[in-house]
Amino acid sequence: MVKVSGPAFSMDASGSLGGAIVFSKWKGRNYIRQLVTPANPKSGGQVGMRSCFKFLTQEWAGLTDGNKATWEDRADDMVASTFNAYCSYNQKRWRNFEGISKEDPAADTPFSGTEGVLTAVASERSITVTQKVTAEGNGWGVAIFRYAVTATPTAWNNLIAVVPIAATADVVYVDSPLDPGAYFYNTRFMTDDGVYGAEVGEETDTVT
Repeated sequence: MVKVSGPAFSMDASGSLGGAIVFSKWKGRNYIRQLVTPANPKSGGQVGMRSCFKFLTQEWAGLTDGNKATWEDRADDMVASTFNAYCSYNQKRWRNFEGISKEDPAADTPFSGTEGVLTAVASERSITVTQKVTAEGNGWGVAIFRYAVTATPTAWNNLIAVVPIAATADVVYVDSPLDPGAYFYNTRFMTDDGVYGAEVGEETDTVT
């Protein structure tokens, strides 16, 4: 971004020029920047990364002071806040399809809880995914994956949501809006220190 005092012989030029540059104003300052075409915000990768980030940001407030203190060294190295260090590190782990963690470094302790039955029930333009939790153990959240072809492996770019675990309460997610068609779902429990449980097992239903 380039700040200018009078772009294009005008004090307040705005809009694009030649499909290459944009004139605009931010906080009272005129500037020129390259015209960038946004990527598809609904691609599998975009949805997966946003879903992970949403979970991380929502869970930060509930972390203990001890959890948060473990991020201080990484934050100092980054010259950033502990919150930013926690999000950045975990997003990188997620992009490599590694589990996310409350503490730094991730202890990589195997999942000690017990998964229950997964169900998927269709209704108008939506499917309700319900994952039962038999025993919480060290589970932190349930990662919910959706794909269009049966037996597709779970991956970072077919994640649609991460829902926190609350003792043995059912984890429920309403996937909506959906176009007519068949949808396949799977889930994996995530520990609070960076490990996935096994795939629970595929469930499917059809939106008509």
